[in-house]
Amino acid sequence: ICELDNSRDSESEESEEEIPAEMSMICIFSRRFQLSVPKLVSKRRVVQELLSDLLQVSHSLFSDSFFPVLEPVIGVGSACEGWSPHKEEDVVYCMFVPLKPPPGHAFHLEPDTVGEMPQTSMRVRVELVCTCTGEQPDQNMLCFLHHSEEELKRNQVTSLLHTLCTGPYLDGEKIALWFQTFVISAWSVVPQSRHYSMKVLPSCRSCKMKLMKASGRSLFVETVFSVQQGDSDIFLSSQPTEAQFPPSTTWLESYAVAEAKFFRHVAMQAPPHSCHLKCLRLCARLLEGSGLSIYALKTTVMHLLTLIPLSEWQHRYLLMRVDDIMRYLRCCLEEKRLKHFFFGNEDMPEDISLPPDFQEAQPLNLFQHLAQDPAAQTETLKEFDEL
Repeated sequence: ICELDNSRDSESEESEEEIPAEMSMICIFSRRFQLSVPKLVSKRRVVQELLSDLLQVSHSLFSDSFFPVLEPVIGVGSACEGWSPHKEEDVVYCMFVPLKPPPGHAFHLEPDTVGEMPQTSMRVRVELVCTCTGEQPDQNMLCFLHHSEEELKRNQVTSLLHTLCTGPYLDGEKIALWFQTFVISAWSVVPQSRHYSMKVLPSCRSCKMKLMKASGRSLFVETVFSVQQGDSDIFLSSQPTEAQFPPSTTWLESYAVAEAKFFRHVAMQAPPHSCHLKCLRLCARLLEGSGLSIYALKTTVMHLLTLIPLSEWQHRYLLMRVDDIMRYLRCCLEEKRLKHFFFGNEDMPEDISLPPDFQEAQPLNLFQHLAQDPAAQTETLKEFDEL
């Protein structure tokens, strides 16, 4: 009998007389594709503690400056959702660091009309605001608007506009370089430096770190800078996608925080040891080398998690749910249409906060490129069928 998990759902521990073929296949898949990744949670905690400690140092170091205020980190991406398509040694733990404006500054989000980017791109305009009045005016801070340049130069550090902006817009590349420099200088004072050596890896728009233990084991961390859209779970991200590399003042709309929140919602509602994360991992491994993206797969699973009752995601139904996922993907490929999960979705959990226009918007088609390129669709269908 193969070990599917450290602790299996009691309902999935049925005798081989009841469902021998199904359980044997699940055992084979579990061994072949290493479906369990039990160390994701513990390593994620290590990463979150590290970044929390680094941010605490940054708050004391930059308290008298006008750099962006670094908010508590938010874990995003597959590793923080609990599944990861990669082998354990290749997992990257991605963390969003939301940016808030420093005193005397305000952020205004503007649609990016300069570059030839989709409407999901914006720029963050930084504006100086009056600090002379208010509920608790800072007596030690000069107002950027109402004090002379001479006074400001003599008595106050420069504004954010003159450090991490290009023109009036927040610059993702400048922020990344600033944070990378800070991490290198601050590393020796965080507790984790006693257990890990650290190397900052090359990255233009984020801070990528490789943490190495004396044993030779490595841990990869990526810190991505973000700006929240209002009070919603939708953020603008400094990190471009592989297909898009816009100017450094262009920030791309990201749904990663809402996705992580959705998977937390499912984890709270689903039966113990639900198989939905194993389905994701298994399908991701099956689709390796095909023309289908991991994001298309994840979107498919999110749709099915709202269409199929969560009680039907118990461990013994793993093969049935994998079959559902692959059939759903096949239908979407045939129709050249896969709806984005967060636009116009009436099945959205209430605890996920979206901008008002998302509910009324027409769903984006993640397979639009296939609709515009019949040859690409034919090739993708062929690859999929060969799987």
